[in-house]
Amino acid sequence: MSAPKFTTDRSHYKSALESWFAQQHQEWADVEITDIDIPVATGFSNETVFCSVRRSIDGVLGEDRFVVRIEPTGGALFPVQTPDCAVSVDVQYRAMATVASHTAAPIPPLIGFEHDLDILGVPFFVMGHVDGRVPSDNPRYTTAGWVVDEASPEQRRLLVQRGLEAMAEVHRMNWQDLDLGWLDRSPDGHPTMSHQLELYRNATRQWLAGRAHPVLDAGLDWLVANDPLDDRIGMTWGDARLGNILWDGFEPIAVVDWEATSLCPLEADVGWWLMFDRMSFDDIGVERLAGYPTREEQIAHYETVSGREVRNPDYWEIFAIVRFCAIFVGLGDRLVAAGLIGEDKNPAVANMVTAALADRLGIDNPTPSVLG
Repeated sequence: MSAPKFTTDRSHYKSALESWFAQQHQEWADVEITDIDIPVATGFSNETVFCSVRRSIDGVLGEDRFVVRIEPTGGALFPVQTPDCAVSVDVQYRAMATVASHTAAPIPPLIGFEHDLDILGVPFFVMGHVDGRVPSDNPRYTTAGWVVDEASPEQRRLLVQRGLEAMAEVHRMNWQDLDLGWLDRSPDGHPTMSHQLELYRNATRQWLAGRAHPVLDAGLDWLVANDPLDDRIGMTWGDARLGNILWDGFEPIAVVDWEATSLCPLEADVGWWLMFDRMSFDDIGVERLAGYPTREEQIAHYETVSGREVRNPDYWEIFAIVRFCAIFVGLGDRLVAAGLIGEDKNPAVANMVTAALADRLGIDNPTPSVLG
């Protein structure tokens, strides 16, 4: 099932959000958005709007900063788990509310979700702004930025360990004790990896629209043939990596980006974490930073703090790369549709993730990256 599509006009965001905040907080008077910032790089996953809201309560002026996450024009980049998950921002809000209610993992303050399309033209949610630093993706935090320039070896080790501990805290939830019917697509109420693999195969077949993607097909076939049949199911973060954590020094203060959450073996999060570790060092030819834990040390630390044995880490990393390959199909097409690149440079199939998957599977890659 494809996600619904919306058309977004940003010109009315300021006035519309002022009205929304005033409606949500009847005790507020003279509501005014004093500044609104829409980073130009957002919008393909979820558009993110930062704004400050000035208001008066019983004559006392105050101002707070908020973050608005807005449904992207083409819907989520990840496969829709269930019909109830068709709106990406709704999935994120529900996931964060669940984690905030049942774990000690740091989640930004949730202000409200809005499904009424008359406000912005699309669904959105609002959360409190958390003032923290984020390890950069571009340039990669292992090549430049505060992790390289400011952190000591001990602090780098602490950064990674605290990130793994935040992930382990998310994994403490017993999904069967929670009301997660909106996330469960299994016919018998017992999610398995086979459900996820079927979901990704069907979604990518639709997104590819007849285009060949032999490496992705081979990856899905490999995952089916080598399914470890792990029944240790849980609610996954889905996009578990250092860059999706806000930091105060070297302590995590907010775990964000939940659009890829699903019910499947929790090792899927470990695999995604390890994939980004490999992409941040091995795949770009960067030596591991002093103090930065090895992959084996990261697995061992996660096992210690979670109390869970990590089985078949290679399987879960390959699952992660297959998922990332799938995401690139939609991402590439959106870049072309937005006029940012030409069709001849569309990375939907020919990209570095496809190359990484072929390398891990030990097969030929007939689609070398168009991104250089």
